[in-house]
Amino acid sequence: MKRKLKKIFNIIKEINNLPLVNISFKDVQENSLQNYKKTYQYFTKPHRLKLFKNKTLGVALIELDLYKNFDEYYSSVNGKNSAAYYSRKALKREYKFIEIDRNDYIDDIYEINTSASIRQGQKMSDGYLKKVESYKNEPHYRYFGVVDKNGKLVSYCNIGFYGEFVLIVTLLGHKKYLNDGVMYLMLIEFHKIMFEKYKTEGYKYIMYDTFFGASEGLKKFKEKLGFQPYRVKWKWEN
Repeated sequence: MKRKLKKIFNIIKEINNLPLVNISFKDVQENSLQNYKKTYQYFTKPHRLKLFKNKTLGVALIELDLYKNFDEYYSSVNGKNSAAYYSRKALKREYKFIEIDRNDYIDDIYEINTSASIRQGQKMSDGYLKKVESYKNEPHYRYFGVVDKNGKLVSYCNIGFYGEFVLIVTLLGHKKYLNDGVMYLMLIEFHKIMFEKYKTEGYKYIMYDTFFGASEGLKKFKEKLGFQPYRVKWKWEN
């Protein structure tokens, strides 16, 4: 009993020590309003534990204003066996980061989705195991990928833009190519776009779900890329 109480106390202490930030959903366009509302409602609904809201504790963020520019950010994720190291590894093996239309890569995406039945200790949901015949592109999303030297898509990423922050909605790579560093290349190159373009347009945060509930491997991946856990108060400004 004492051990359980100590664990709960340590969790509460850890939560209270997290930095608190206010992040707004704003600048919505009419054709994106439904998705904006759905995402906001999902973030702010009660968590299954009923003690707090769904996406408010341990939120994995990169706060862009903590860095002068991309180069300073890149230096912070550089070093031996670092995110930058694995990104360079992918570049040396002739992988390339590109923006994509998912409909041009139907077969490759299906192959990526089905290349591993278990990811981060969790079974892939049925939605990923069925081949999609056509993708609908959300107007406030951008879609990115990493291709090999032959143009084969080996990883892809769907990013939602919500006025003050971007949300990494989906990030998946082909199991066969993960050791080549393609996932690190994907996010470091996307972060470069955030610093060089979107930071000047008012974007302040990159979000990749939460640390709480993530596997140890996924937590380590996020930490290597500079994500840190935060408490977040979500605001609606539309």
